[in-house]
Amino acid sequence: MVRICVTGGAGFIGSNFVRRLIETTESDVVVLDLLTYAGNLENLEGLEETGRMTFVKGSVCDADVVARAVEGCGAIVNFAAETHVDRSISDPSVFLETNVEGPQVLMKAAKDRGVRFVQVSTDEVYGSLTDTGLFTESSPLDPSSPYAASKASADLLLSAFVRTFGLDAVVTRCGNNYGPRQFPEKLIPLFVTNALEDKPLPLYGDGLNVRDWIHVDDHCDAIMAVMEAGETGQVYNISASQELTNKEIAERLLDCLGKPWDLVHHVEDRPGHDRRYALDASKLCARTGWRPKVDFDRGLAQTVAWYRDNVAWWQRIKSGEYRRFYDKLYGDRLKTPKG
Repeated sequence: MVRICVTGGAGFIGSNFVRRLIETTESDVVVLDLLTYAGNLENLEGLEETGRMTFVKGSVCDADVVARAVEGCGAIVNFAAETHVDRSISDPSVFLETNVEGPQVLMKAAKDRGVRFVQVSTDEVYGSLTDTGLFTESSPLDPSSPYAASKASADLLLSAFVRTFGLDAVVTRCGNNYGPRQFPEKLIPLFVTNALEDKPLPLYGDGLNVRDWIHVDDHCDAIMAVMEAGETGQVYNISASQELTNKEIAERLLDCLGKPWDLVHHVEDRPGHDRRYALDASKLCARTGWRPKVDFDRGLAQTVAWYRDNVAWWQRIKSGEYRRFYDKLYGDRLKTPKG
């Protein structure tokens, strides 16, 4: 039985990954998470009772804490990251610390112990696509935001660790995730929870920015496949080939909720907003046999139902620090909506 250290395991994708590991494998799991604003122990509710999950509170930048967390583990999967683009525009420094320094500490720990390291990255490292084509793993890195640049930096650092130190490591790059327990600063949970309260849905620009959407369960299954069968030093794109504009997402969500379109407010676009992301996942499929299973409309309906049924979960989050950030980001824009 392999023991796996999952960093950032109390966040959205990380906690779903921990659940998938416990549900579908015999692995024990050590979760390392600092529990910053997006980390939530409620996301791991019920897992400690299985006897197969141990939680360690701490930062991936703290080598001593990392050493304790990874002791006896056969693999490290790194979800720990600052991920919100608008926050990276407001304060890039914390993104450099968590998204670059943190992976370096983890890579050294993996190297010293001779264990596999999986860096969970993002399609945003590639920058923006034109109206046609797909990003492949050989596409140049061309990040537009401080967030994307910090993730690209970690990917390049991993490549150097593989070549210089012989680190057994792989990188995964995925598009936009959706599903239960996603922090409500992201587009789908933000729009769902705002609509449930009949509050404005702030849609950037013309709403025609295209994203490559995937259910979090499909993403987690792909990461497990790469962890087990990915070739050392390689990058694997993960995609369900479900491209939709942000406007189309808003339309589908409002239809699911039976809410009117006039809740949507077109607001001033954010700086450096990439127009389109889309990934070619054929390399991953050929190597591991992975295929996405969750149909988008079915997954979206289930996600909307989860937020409708768990109002207390997101209402607690959408207060305090979140409320201050939301008001700062969208307040003036929503006063003068475009369109």
